[in-house]
Amino acid sequence: MSFRLFAALPIPTEIAESLTRLQTGVPGASWRSPAAMHLSLRFFGEVNDETIEALDHQLAHIRCQPFGLTIEGVGHFGREEPRALWVGIRSQPSLILLAKSCERAARQVGLEIERRAYVPHITLAYLTETPLDSVLDFERRHGARHIPGWVADRFYLYSSWVGGRGENPYRIEAEYPLI
Repeated sequence: MSFRLFAALPIPTEIAESLTRLQTGVPGASWRSPAAMHLSLRFFGEVNDETIEALDHQLAHIRCQPFGLTIEGVGHFGREEPRALWVGIRSQPSLILLAKSCERAARQVGLEIERRAYVPHITLAYLTETPLDSVLDFERRHGARHIPGWVADRFYLYSSWVGGRGENPYRIEAEYPLI
C-alpha cells in the first residue's frame, strides 16, 4: 500500500467535535470523523524515502510564532458538481506565511510547485453525487454559525494511505513546534 504526505495544523478535539454537530442534512456526504479533521498547509503527494528525509529537514527549519485561528464561513469545492464540503479559516498573515514556507520546503526538495491558490479550510465531508442545491442549502444554514477559534502552536507531517477511509486514515510522521 502506498502512502502520501502532507503538512497540516491539528484541530483541537473540542473544535473538531463541535464541527461534527454541523454534519447532517446533505445527501451523498461522507462525513469526516473528528480524528481525521485538520487544516492542510501543503499536500506533497507520494514521495520516496530520500525525499521524505530531505523534506523533514526543511520543515524542521521553518520558523513561525504561534498564532490564532478563526473559523469563518462554509463552502465547497467543485462548482457545479460538488466534491467536498468545508468550513473556512480566516486568512491571516502568519497562516499564509506558514503555508508558503511549506511550499518553499517542497520546492527545495524538488517537488512540483502547487499551482492552485491556497484556501485555508477544514474538510467536513467528501461528496458523491450530491445535488448542488443541497450544498447551497447547507451553506446558507451554517454560514453565519460561530465556532470558537484556537491558537496554532505546532504543525505535523502526516501520511495518508491511498484509499484509506475510516475513523482516522492519517498518521503523524513528524511534529514541528511553532516558536
